[in-house]
Amino acid sequence: MPSGQHQTAVVTWRDRNIPVSTRFDDPYFSLAGGLAETRHVFLSGNDLPARFCPGFHIAELGFGTGLNMLASWQLWLESGQQTDLQFTSFEAFPMALQDLQTALTAFPEIAHLSMQFLDLWRDGITELVMPGIHVQIIYGDANHTVPRWNERADAWFLDGFSPAKNPELWRPDLLAAVGARTNSNGTCATYSAAGHVRQALSNAGFAVDRVPGFANKRHMTTGLMKAQP
Repeated sequence: MPSGQHQTAVVTWRDRNIPVSTRFDDPYFSLAGGLAETRHVFLSGNDLPARFCPGFHIAELGFGTGLNMLASWQLWLESGQQTDLQFTSFEAFPMALQDLQTALTAFPEIAHLSMQFLDLWRDGITELVMPGIHVQIIYGDANHTVPRWNERADAWFLDGFSPAKNPELWRPDLLAAVGARTNSNGTCATYSAAGHVRQALSNAGFAVDRVPGFANKRHMTTGLMKAQP
């Protein structure tokens, strides 16, 4: 699709407020608890908040419901940082406001942050500035947008739908582009433990570990970017 244009996600609902992508036939977050999953996989998986520092930059593949951003923002504020967290998300099919509102009702613990986010959300919005966080949303196919991105992240959340259902977001050349846009000693984490994903991340320059997953998922993957020469 032309740059700057995007299609809105179409979802169905499970248990009233768990969105399921009709395009990929996959839920946006774990049925066992989306916020707990985010904290286990993406926050702990990237050794956060221990690695937080001024100017810290998180990037993610798949904005989805905004849950990862909200959980990161909450942790940043709780850690007492005095600067803004930088958060960049690559999203091809953003959710409509009403769907975001419904999905985020599942997480009353972060309702005070969700309300601030939802008050600012508009279709096609590319930047959100809220107390303690600066969010950039880049629309389009990540296979095209990530290689054109001219920044680097300290931590990556690799949160696309299942590799079996959305293989385009797990292609080796895309993960190589992720590696090239990761600072030395930066990290990545994903719920996926698929062998081809781990191999692609290793080829991209990450030292890869298979670690315990969330809930009934036995394993997940973390990566540490090797120091650049």
